[in-house]
Amino acid sequence: MNSGQDKLFTDLVNKGNPVGEIIGIDSFMIKVRGLQPTNVHALVRFEDGSRGYVHHIYEDYVIVMKLDTTKLRIGIVCVIQHEQLLTKVGKNFIGRIINAFGDPIDGKGPIEPDGVWEVFHSAPMLYERELVDKQLETGVTILDITFSIVRGQRMALLGDGKVGKTALTTQIAINQKNTDITVIYVLIAKRQRDVAQLVDRLLANDAMGKAIVIVTNMFESLIATYLAPYIGAAYGEYLWQACNMDTLIIYDDLTSHAQAYREMSLISGISPGRDSYPGDMFYTHSSLLERAGKLNVNHAAQTVIPVVYAPAGDITAYLPTNIMSITDGQWILDSAIFKETMRPAISTGLSVTRVGGVGQNKRQKALTALLNKTLAGYRQADEYAHFGTELSPDAQADYDKGKALFQLMNQDIGEGYNLMDQQLLLDIVLNTSPQEKIDIKKVKQLVKEYSSQVKEEGDQSNFDVLRDDLKSKVVIAVAKKAAAPSGESPAAASKADDKKPDDKDKKDDKREDKKDDKDHQKPDKREEKKPEEAKK
Repeated sequence: MNSGQDKLFTDLVNKGNPVGEIIGIDSFMIKVRGLQPTNVHALVRFEDGSRGYVHHIYEDYVIVMKLDTTKLRIGIVCVIQHEQLLTKVGKNFIGRIINAFGDPIDGKGPIEPDGVWEVFHSAPMLYERELVDKQLETGVTILDITFSIVRGQRMALLGDGKVGKTALTTQIAINQKNTDITVIYVLIAKRQRDVAQLVDRLLANDAMGKAIVIVTNMFESLIATYLAPYIGAAYGEYLWQACNMDTLIIYDDLTSHAQAYREMSLISGISPGRDSYPGDMFYTHSSLLERAGKLNVNHAAQTVIPVVYAPAGDITAYLPTNIMSITDGQWILDSAIFKETMRPAISTGLSVTRVGGVGQNKRQKALTALLNKTLAGYRQADEYAHFGTELSPDAQADYDKGKALFQLMNQDIGEGYNLMDQQLLLDIVLNTSPQEKIDIKKVKQLVKEYSSQVKEEGDQSNFDVLRDDLKSKVVIAVAKKAAAPSGESPAAASKADDKKPDDKDKKDDKREDKKDDKDHQKPDKREEKKPEEAKK
């Protein structure tokens, strides 16, 4: 036993804090007689220095969840250390990898905390908040234009396994190296390989310096898995509320968190509800996700992106519907799109953002409307193309433009574009004529050079000039066909030209057939007269 810890325990007892005695042990769940009066989530210290927190309070005993791995025995005395469960917080944690209890696991030495923060801190009241209005740049074109997110918003990310959920959140985290946002990335019950892959990607793209990575692996206790997202929220709240910094918290993923809480509840003897989850499952996640928004005191914002597993893409399952009803929108990943069309595999038909549009400018909104219209035309044309049906010129143009758009919006991890890059790219592709083709690879290479030159002051802007100049360098002219008669499209004219020789031949054949029929049907006058002459 550590003498310092024993002294702290003795001091707490001498202060007159409530004391209890262990009367039952079931794995990590400790049954304690006494400890009254107390409240839920109070921090408990045992006489050997180990810790726990109050999870349930009954009339004659309380249930304490053990936080440490040390073995306890019946008869050990414990005392209330603090009315709330606390965690170490501070700016020094930025750029580091830690476990759920704030201990570094990256081998870079100890971390000096700035202070402590409540793990189950209450969300800001309504009167303490203000309207969100600033867009959060994800660096992903399809998200920033069509399903944008603003600072302070809660946006869920749903999808089946192996459709790129972690890859997308990693891309968003990497892009924040270009902003003033600090990322808290919470990995919940992950494999060691997944942890290493995330860290390697952040380091390879120089984004680790703007992030705190909190890790719980799949072999840790259920308590650590359950507490991890709340501890991540505490780190974000300290930077957000105490340090006036904008933060982004990514929970990857809340399905593992819900499963850990379900196991804890079943072991505790709580009656199961739907899918064997406890009845307060909705409250558990809503109380966590409400810890986001924008404060009117310092105008800083905390944004939250919870990742949820949707089995076989079923977003109507219990957990996905719970999270969608709590958040302000959702990005839904589709396995078919992941395999065939683009990555990130965002389903443009099912995804939605409820407040993201308030952070967009007029040009972005116009591009969003045109993009949605073009993609709708592409989907319709694609349906006919599957059957081998010949498309009309307009449908063919929508189909070609849709394919170019998907090629444009296909992005690898680390391939990010700022808002001006995206506007230039989409404006060029969406406003191409059927006779033009854009070199997508080249326009992606040149766009950053041009976007850095855009200057907008009031109504004055050089955006159109730079866009046209960039377009002239990346457009591939398609050879024009012979001029069509007025009022007739070139594609229709070419079809008519192809059909003219055949039609002429068919007409000649019909004339000859009619002539033969007439000759065959016309009676011979000489043959008709012969019977009459015979009668005479």
